[in-house]
This record gives sequence, C-alpha cells and structure tokens, in this order.
Amino acid sequence: MKVSVITVCYNRKDTIEQSINSVLDQDYPDIEYIVIDGNSSDGTKDIIKSYADKIANYISEPDKGMYDAINKGLSRATGDIVGLMHSDDVFYDTKVVSKIVEAFHKNPDADAIYGDGLYVTNDAEQKIVRNRIGGEYGLKRIKAGWLPLHPTVYIKKSIIEKYGNYNLDFKIASDTEFLLRYLYKYKINIAYLNTYIVKMRMGGLSTNYKRAFEVLLEDYNIYKFHQLSGAKVVFQKKILALLQYINK
Repeated sequence: MKVSVITVCYNRKDTIEQSINSVLDQDYPDIEYIVIDGNSSDGTKDIIKSYADKIANYISEPDKGMYDAINKGLSRATGDIVGLMHSDDVFYDTKVVSKIVEAFHKNPDADAIYGDGLYVTNDAEQKIVRNRIGGEYGLKRIKAGWLPLHPTVYIKKSIIEKYGNYNLDFKIASDTEFLLRYLYKYKINIAYLNTYIVKMRMGGLSTNYKRAFEVLLEDYNIYKFHQLSGAKVVFQKKILALLQYINK
C-alpha cells in the first residue's frame, strides 16, 4: 500500500527541514513524498532542493493559498492513501505511517483513518500546550462540534477522487469544510487509531491567535453551508477546544 504524504509551504525556512526529515525518517518503505512550495523567498526553496533526490514530486510556484497548494499536491498523488504533513509540524515518531497502514489493513472497510495529536510550543522545548485526543467517531459528535484533527486524517485516494478536493471559497478553515463534507454529508467510513500521529507547532494558520476571529467567522459560515446550526456548533466546538487546553 503506497502512502502519499503532502507538505505545502511558503517561507518556512525555520521549520521545513524538520518536517521533511520527519517524513523521510519514517520506517514505512513505500512513501511518496510530495512538496508544494508557494515560491518562497526566504531560503525555503534551497532547503527543499537539498533533499531533491528523496522527494518524489516537488514544485515551487505562486498559488492562491494553502488549500490551493494542497489541491496541487492531491492532483499529483499516486498513493493508495493520502495524508498531510504541514510545514510547521512533525510526525510523533518514526513508526506513525506504518501504524496507519496497519490500521487500514485491520479495517478493510475504512475509507479513512484518524488519530491523536499534540499542539506544542514553537521552540526547542516543544512543551505540550494542548492534547488533542480524537476518540471514537460518531455523527452526534460532529453535530456537537467535534471533528478529527485534520493532519491526523489519512484518506484513500479513490475517496478523494469521488468526493472532491478542498473548497477554495474558504481561505482559512477549508479543512473544516472538507471534513464535514466527507463525514457529515457523505458519511464515509472512518476508523480511529488510538495513537499520536502528529506534533503541531502553535502559530500556524490554524493555530494563530491573531486570526482567531477570522477562523471563527469562517467556521460559522462553513457549518451554515452544511445546514448545521452555525452559532451553536461553533460555540460547542470552542468549548471542546478549551477543555483540551485544561486537560492537556
């Protein structure tokens, strides 16, 4: 089973090498690594090029934002399953991809697998800020504001081809729309892998406090777009997030 891992980046010279090595250090032998750069100007491209012989597919060109870049990666992915490694993040350990593939073998009817993640400080110590335990999937949980942590979700390429890429109408939280479309609208089969998948540095697009209100507003519009009670679900979602900070 081939696994396509996609990293998209723009001006991430301080973190991109750790993300790249996190993928390359995985013990699973059949990984197709795809890197999509948005024409960085800070030295990121030089770092990526130094790993050119280990990256299956690399392009650097202007894009319309992170989700446009992800869609470019999806169009190039040839793996049986596809997942993301953001340019600020790293895998929890070297066995993560192997565990994901094993989970697909144990759950042959699963269209997707998801797991747990950690939000950590953006420094050398990487102290835990938030413990994001996925828990078992349930439609009622989605209506109450729960979604799996986006970078822990690995999906069969055939399912992505069936239900579509990221919606570029949403600039900050298109991952929320993507997951709602797959889980709430189309009700794909998804299985929980009770292990840590990723460590996410605080300060990325989805964790930047300065953009919290913009994310909140876009979340509201996304839930309304899927005919859910936007204000109610977003409020419940934020309460869930607060509890994760408290129970880290």
